[in-house]
Amino acid sequence: VQFVESGGDLVQPGGSLRLSCAASGFTFSSFGMAWFRQAPGKERLLVASLTSTGSVTHYADSVKGRFTVSRDNNNNTLYLQMNTLKPEDTAVYFCNRLLTPRLPWGLGTQVTVSL
Repeated sequence: VQFVESGGDLVQPGGSLRLSCAASGFTFSSFGMAWFRQAPGKERLLVASLTSTGSVTHYADSVKGRFTVSRDNNNNTLYLQMNTLKPEDTAVYFCNRLLTPRLPWGLGTQVTVSL
């Protein structure tokens, strides 16, 4: 099982990024998936999730209306489109299965929102 997150970068407030998560080693299309983020010194929190088909999504209040989660089951890839980024979005972003038990975590991708 492996998750490889990518797409993080340094971006100015108000900017946009698109994160990708390439998944392997399990039947990706059978599971609800989610994005999580962890800021320095803080716990890892769920940001956005979607069902196995992508038909139902859920967002943390802090990102609702700004972030969009999607998936490509043909290519075992999860996406997170992030718009109108704020400094408080700065964190390492991870993907994983929505339900516990979680699969082994990837390294994540760093998103830094700063002038």
